[in-house]
Amino acid sequence: MTGKPPAPDKIMQFSSGALWGAMTLGVGSPHSIFTHIEGGATKVDAIAKAAGLSLRGTQALLDGLVGIGMLDVKNGTYSNTSEASFYLVEGKPAYMGGWIKLIVHGPVTKGWLKLDEAVKTGEPRFEHTADEAENPMWEELVLGIAPLAVPVAQIVAERTGIAKMAAPSILDVGGGSGVFSAILLAANPNARATQLDWANVNAIARAYVAKHGVGDRFKTRDGDFHTEDFGSAEFDLAILSNIAHQESPRENVAILKKLKKALKENRALVVSDFVLHDDRTGHPFALLFNANMLLATKAGAAWRQADYRAWLSEAGFAKVTFEATPTPSTLIVAWA
Repeated sequence: MTGKPPAPDKIMQFSSGALWGAMTLGVGSPHSIFTHIEGGATKVDAIAKAAGLSLRGTQALLDGLVGIGMLDVKNGTYSNTSEASFYLVEGKPAYMGGWIKLIVHGPVTKGWLKLDEAVKTGEPRFEHTADEAENPMWEELVLGIAPLAVPVAQIVAERTGIAKMAAPSILDVGGGSGVFSAILLAANPNARATQLDWANVNAIARAYVAKHGVGDRFKTRDGDFHTEDFGSAEFDLAILSNIAHQESPRENVAILKKLKKALKENRALVVSDFVLHDDRTGHPFALLFNANMLLATKAGAAWRQADYRAWLSEAGFAKVTFEATPTPSTLIVAWA
């Protein structure tokens, strides 16, 4: 080899640093490190006292959080980065502590430890797969990912012009926490939304939407969207968020056909998901997410834009657009 060798930074990052960073964040968040700092505990001894941790352990934790870019330090004084202040301080609207707890300490990490088995067999390795209604992960997951959906739902409100519609009716299939309904209903006081999901998930959604002050215009239908009928020409807007990645191509076409039937003429379907470009490049999270779907589903994947185009065309949608968001999600808007 001649010349300067490449730095091994990425290999170091993903052979050790990624795991170390995840565990550091996974300990720092439940011990409210970011909340304590935001509240004024900015020195190591004050942070240790507020969190109830040892001084030595707190120093190691703070060094790691600085290392992964979640904290800044100057002259022994710690402060949250803008990202940590926005997403990791308890009580703030976009708090992602539930997501971190689920991923680092829940079934996701346990499943990923079996990736070698999954790539050999092509079969899921999570204890519970994504198509199980009683999967205990759902109750944590739907609230854990809600903060990630907030900016996406806000974009949906803008792109669809829902605020200017007279009295729009919204259908959210597999709506989870109800975050899309909460934001869309807030954008138009005459709008009404219906969420179709499993009963245990809908109970969470009703509480979440009510907390946002729009529960009186939100109703739920308990059932499995694989078998339930969505109605005919009833809705002005339909949402399918983070559902297609857990389904097979055949199942996705079937769901999209029912959504097309449920929409009024010239109305929009919005799909939000982790979407790859046609050449199988894209957001790093979306690319890694494909392995997560291998582990968690029987036939799901992070699908390409070309896949969605083909499915939407087969389902009868005409115009289809793709838009990146500030999150790893891509927005797909299709017109009936």
